[in-house]
Amino acid sequence: MVGLTGTNIGCDTSSCGACTIHVNGESVKSCTMLAVQADGQDLLTIEGLADGDVLHPMQESFRQCHALQCGYCTPGMVMAAVSLLDENPDPTEREVRIGLEGNLCRCTGYHNIVKAVLHCAEASS
Repeated sequence: MVGLTGTNIGCDTSSCGACTIHVNGESVKSCTMLAVQADGQDLLTIEGLADGDVLHPMQESFRQCHALQCGYCTPGMVMAAVSLLDENPDPTEREVRIGLEGNLCRCTGYHNIVKAVLHCAEASS
C-alpha cells in the first residue's frame, strides 16, 4: 500500500520492533518480510487500527497514559500491544513487559507504555 507512512524501519534487522505490523492476525516485524511474501496476506498496519476518527482502544490508552515520547517506536509498540492483549486479555505487569521485549524504546523506561497496555486491558474487561 503506497502512501502509508506509520510503520517505521528502525534497524532493518528485526531487533527493534519499530516495523511491527499484523500479518494474518499475528505480529510480524515487517523488515523480515519481502513484498512477495505479503502478497495475498491479510496485512494490518497502524493506520488500519483506528475507525475513522475514533482511535483504537490501545491507541487511546497510549494517549491517555502519556506512553508517547518521540513517537518513533509507538506504531510498532501499539501493534505488538494489540497482539499481546489478543493472546492474553488480562496480563500481569510482568507478562506485559515480557510480551513487549521485542520492541525497543530509546526514550522511556517503559513505565507509561506498560501502564497503557494494562489500562487498555482493564478498560476492555
